[in-house]
Amino acid sequence: MAKDNVVLRFDKVSYEYGHKKPILDEVSFSLRTGSKVTLMGQNGAGKSSLFKLITGESQPQSGRISLDRDATVALGRQTIPRDQLDYTVEEFFAQFFTEKKWDLPKLINDVLDAVNLPVPPLDKKIGHFSGGQQARLLLASALIQNPDILLLDEPTNNLDYNGIVHLTQFLIEYKKTCIVISHDAEFLNSFTQGVLYLDIFTHKLEQYTGDYYDVVEEISKRIAKAQSENVRLERTIQEKKDQANVFANKGGKLRAVAKRMRTLAEELEENKVDVRQEDKTLSSFEIPCEDFVGPIVEIKTVKVLGEFGPNVKKVNMVLKRNMHLLVSGPNGIGKSTFLESLANGEEERALITPGVKVGYYRQDFSTLDFNKTVAETLMEVMKEKNIELAYRTAAKFLLPGELLQNKVESLSEGQKGLLMFAKLYSEEPQLLILDEPTNHINFRHLPVIAEALDAYKGAMILVSHVPDFVSQIRIDEVLDLESLS
Repeated sequence: MAKDNVVLRFDKVSYEYGHKKPILDEVSFSLRTGSKVTLMGQNGAGKSSLFKLITGESQPQSGRISLDRDATVALGRQTIPRDQLDYTVEEFFAQFFTEKKWDLPKLINDVLDAVNLPVPPLDKKIGHFSGGQQARLLLASALIQNPDILLLDEPTNNLDYNGIVHLTQFLIEYKKTCIVISHDAEFLNSFTQGVLYLDIFTHKLEQYTGDYYDVVEEISKRIAKAQSENVRLERTIQEKKDQANVFANKGGKLRAVAKRMRTLAEELEENKVDVRQEDKTLSSFEIPCEDFVGPIVEIKTVKVLGEFGPNVKKVNMVLKRNMHLLVSGPNGIGKSTFLESLANGEEERALITPGVKVGYYRQDFSTLDFNKTVAETLMEVMKEKNIELAYRTAAKFLLPGELLQNKVESLSEGQKGLLMFAKLYSEEPQLLILDEPTNHINFRHLPVIAEALDAYKGAMILVSHVPDFVSQIRIDEVLDLESLS
């Protein structure tokens, strides 16, 4: 496939998700072979929907999507579907081929080597891998198809530092076309050459050259210019209205002049620029916590997954009110398993003092009931079962009112993350267990979330592979699982 070929083209494509929920409005753009671009847009703008249109999983209401002849597309999803967690490794990769591949074990071996994941037994269940290992499997599932267009949806979620470094180098050396959704600006700027910006308000898509920060700066300048132009027009409009009122009061032939002045004011009103609303950022918030005297949780042991299998190690650590613990270690060592055992009250791992209210942020959002509405999710944990308060709480976490009666499953991954924080805010937990709480969250929100966690007065146990995020939070103790293995 020639380097200068247009490999993908959207021509006036319009698409709605569900009934009257516009995502794209006559969007047009094209990409050449070998392009590496970022797909930007606010949580819920429809970035994942755009990927589904490219793969053919969804169809537009109007317009045309064209691929270069014989071009293939593969998608590295954000998460592994729940109904595939019981697949074996071999079954998981076999699904990406229309016919049986006799050399599938070799293909799996090669692609796992490319994503820096030690080759496991092919009968190992997908659900037995850690979040970081599943992120590598998702990337491998796209690469094994050897696509001409590689689509990656939040590929750094759950990856540790070494995993992100390896993925970055891989993409720098990658020769084919690649479109990446990510909120990790540093990661994106290391290999992408342009940006597709999907506007959640206008449902248009704009194409830019340059990196993430270049585009953010350019958009800010355009907003400032548009706002300045509108201020100038507002002055002129008001002047014409004032003149029209003066002439109208004088009567006679001057009434015709007043009418012309009003018409001119209306024309100027139509010329006002439709200013793009910037991505909203979370307002500062505090997770309430009721007072509690004495130990909140006594951590007794931790199961560490080492080179030669699992080992149970003694910890003997007590967390009281206002103590923050960071659990660290590479992907696959057992961090998420440890947090889950704490949240589930497994007494061989830890003793949570009776009466302590636990708030658990699980990285795959499985503590949410996807069949309940957003309103039901908030109402069931609120002390005061007040629907108006539920709407206000949702709005505080940038979940608009029209989403409150939608099922949780309909939310974007970023919106599910914001709903988790709205739920924790409403629960008022005394023990906060957080497993990768930055996944899928717009980078604009992270300093606000870090500030809230830094100020949290209860006991907190945190897992995060984002050093900049962790550096903004007070950490009193560190439990490094790698040093125990």
